[in-house]
Amino acid sequence: MAQQTPVARVEPVWREWMARWPTPEALAEASPGDVVRAWGRLGYPRRALRLREAAMVILERHGGEVPADEDALRALPGVGAYTAAAVAAFAFGRRTVVVDTNVRRVLARAVEGRALAAPSLTAAEQRLAATLVPTAAADAAVWNVAVMELGALVCRARVPRCADCPLAQVCAWRAAGSPAEAGPPRRGQAWAGTDRQMRGALVQVLRERSSPVPRGALEEAVAQRLRRHGTGHLEQVDRCLASLVEDGLVEPVPDGTAFALPA
Repeated sequence: MAQQTPVARVEPVWREWMARWPTPEALAEASPGDVVRAWGRLGYPRRALRLREAAMVILERHGGEVPADEDALRALPGVGAYTAAAVAAFAFGRRTVVVDTNVRRVLARAVEGRALAAPSLTAAEQRLAATLVPTAAADAAVWNVAVMELGALVCRARVPRCADCPLAQVCAWRAAGSPAEAGPPRRGQAWAGTDRQMRGALVQVLRERSSPVPRGALEEAVAQRLRRHGTGHLEQVDRCLASLVEDGLVEPVPDGTAFALPA
């Protein structure tokens, strides 16, 4: 749930999920529609389906117990290198290399003297992080969470709190005079008008209905939410509905005149 979503938004939904589906077995028995509804407004609702699929795999291959091995975790649906490393470290105390946006920023500044890390994770960054993680598993888990928190709370992207940083005396970026990032300014990811916004609006309308929504009513409800009408709007609805159906997040009724969350 915390992939690409702040923990403050995740926590209340996570607590509801854990109360409703406290074990992988319980989640595996839930319907796809139920998990998409329970996902609420966290965004990227495909993650809800992947969580359910992961629970099914855990039940089938691991006797209902979340595996502690990093490779076994990576083999679960929806789990990549970062999530597998984080779960292995923080849930099971394994020695792993956890590299998120915060960790990358701390290492870029403290070790490499750069204001910000590269736009996407590089092999060189991964190797650098691996050389710094302590050998002992318990120390490695503490190191990983400490560097993550340092980046989130102190070595922040826009307004770093260098005066409060425990690495201030050894920080290469500070020693260099805290130079600004070279190159053009980075722009945040657009949201308004994107297919991602449209997909989210479509899923939200269906989430709020207990029965299939006719195509026309669905288009009108989304238009009202987004305050957008016209040919371009309808073309985007078509495109996004098709992608949602392909992703298994939405199902058309047999004659294709209405849509609903998966049964």
